[in-house]
Amino acid sequence: MSDDIKTIFWKALANSPIVMVGATGEREHHIPMTAQLDRQAHGAFWFFTAADNRLAGGGPAMAQFASKGHDLFACISGTLRREDNRAVLEKLWNNSIAAWYEDGKDDPKLVLLRFDLDDAEIWTADPGLKGMFKLATGMTMSDGELGEHATVAL
Repeated sequence: MSDDIKTIFWKALANSPIVMVGATGEREHHIPMTAQLDRQAHGAFWFFTAADNRLAGGGPAMAQFASKGHDLFACISGTLRREDNRAVLEKLWNNSIAAWYEDGKDDPKLVLLRFDLDDAEIWTADPGLKGMFKLATGMTMSDGELGEHATVAL
């Protein structure tokens, strides 16, 4: 099951890559950020941000994700680190990012963060016909009738 749910997670994240990110253990609110995905990368994705963003310093972090159709939810743990590899910046750069940085890739406020992923807790919400009937009629739901749940290494 965990490989299937991971595959579903990665597809959902690629379809709608907005996550809420915050430093682990801090009381500050999480920030919406767009995950930059690379199919060749295993266990990481990236965020473009500004040097004055409260996450720019890196460290342990958590990200929350809800898929576009609200049929998958995830809480992801990992570590934010500054990505200094210019080749990675070049590969991930696009017009949507360029719109935020006046001096483009050489903007002094530009920071690229790599989110090295540890694990995630993932839930799917797919009640099926029986589950939909139970929900509609107020019947008691059993484990697994609303979807799957797994803690997986990323």
